[in-house]
Amino acid sequence: MGAPLGMIVGGGLLPQRAAAAAAAAGRTPHVVVLDGFGDPADYAGYPHIVCRLGAGGRMLEWLRGAGVRDLVLAGKVTRPSFFALRPDAGAARLLPRIGMKAFGGDDSLLQAVLRVLREEGFNPMPAQDVLQELLLPEPTGLTSALPDEAARQDIRRGIAVVRALGAVDVGQGAVVQQGLVLAVEAIEGTDAMLARAGSLRREGPGGVLVKILKPGQDRRVDLPTIGPDTVAGAAAAGLRGIAIEANGTIVVDRAETVAAAEAAGLFLIALDPAALVWAEPKS
Repeated sequence: MGAPLGMIVGGGLLPQRAAAAAAAAGRTPHVVVLDGFGDPADYAGYPHIVCRLGAGGRMLEWLRGAGVRDLVLAGKVTRPSFFALRPDAGAARLLPRIGMKAFGGDDSLLQAVLRVLREEGFNPMPAQDVLQELLLPEPTGLTSALPDEAARQDIRRGIAVVRALGAVDVGQGAVVQQGLVLAVEAIEGTDAMLARAGSLRREGPGGVLVKILKPGQDRRVDLPTIGPDTVAGAAAAGLRGIAIEANGTIVVDRAETVAAAEAAGLFLIALDPAALVWAEPKS
């Protein structure tokens, strides 16, 4: 058996798949399930505890007791107000080392958290190191449908919008239809953004969802992520397709995600936002 793997998890399929992959590789996952976000039943086969988000001291004490050094942070978590966090004694001890980053954007806060975790003797590592098939290494079209020139223009616009938002540490996604920005991703997350975009759609060809990294984003945590639920939300919003960043956006359950896009008639492409090269339509 390999060294134990610590995990602090929220909701969604990604942390479940990462835990299963670690176990299959001979590393017992020791899972801290964040109360109100992850479901403890999904980790019943592994050592696990349930902690509220502010109980950082308890989390680290339990992980240390299990001999954990490598640590993965994964899953959907809605960031609470700082004043609703109610830190335990251990977390209160750590907060001064995070400082004003606690009031910044998500990436700013996460980088501070990662630094503190390293100072506490842990080795934060990305989920994609455990579940290596999460990322698409090269730009590619994943579906038989591909974007036409109008959709490509919307993708270019979406990339510019997400880059501008990312520069001030806000969001990783945008929905663009016919050059109009229907929605941008902020604290509500992708699913809620897609629902909002659907209520704002215009007549004519549908829009596109763009999910890419923020400029300079730390790749160990909070990479943009899509999965079957994202495809369902995009289809319900009347979109034409989804564009993600090659080697930068996580695709959970890739085969199911691609099959769902095919069934819905959506295109799904991975691209390099810095050097757009479009795949040719399949004959």
